[in-house]
Amino acid sequence: MRRRSLLVAAGWLATAAVATLIGLGAIRLVGESITGTPGGVRSEEEIARALEADPLPSASAPAPTTGGPPATASPSAASPSVTAGARRSFATAGGTAVAECTPAGVRLVSWAPAQGFRVRDVDRGPDDDVEVRFEGAAGKHELQVRCLGGEPVSVEDD
Repeated sequence: MRRRSLLVAAGWLATAAVATLIGLGAIRLVGESITGTPGGVRSEEEIARALEADPLPSASAPAPTTGGPPATASPSAASPSVTAGARRSFATAGGTAVAECTPAGVRLVSWAPAQGFRVRDVDRGPDDDVEVRFEGAAGKHELQVRCLGGEPVSVEDD
């Protein structure tokens, strides 16, 4: 009887130790994916070097409206602003996008929906034309971009 109790206690301790190790591993894995920085914490010098190597333009947000009906924007009404080289940012009431012209065609670099909108569909390219569709309670907005003369421009949907 005494030997049996000793085996039960040892088995219980082993099971508890394995469960604790699995739990700690899961917490570490989930914790790093939620709050951790991939690749660790970077110094200011590393960040400066990374930004110099591939600077990302900041997308301009659409101007807020005061009074009147909600603003609607069609792809042709998107306001382009030249950022750097063959990159431009485009803003609609549904969100913003940054596109660039490359030898392979136009490519969406980034996109972000405005508050109250979500990205419905994205064709990021590179291709002859790229598009992003924003959808929200206030409506649907599609932004289609092509390269003309080596510069990204917003175009009407075909």
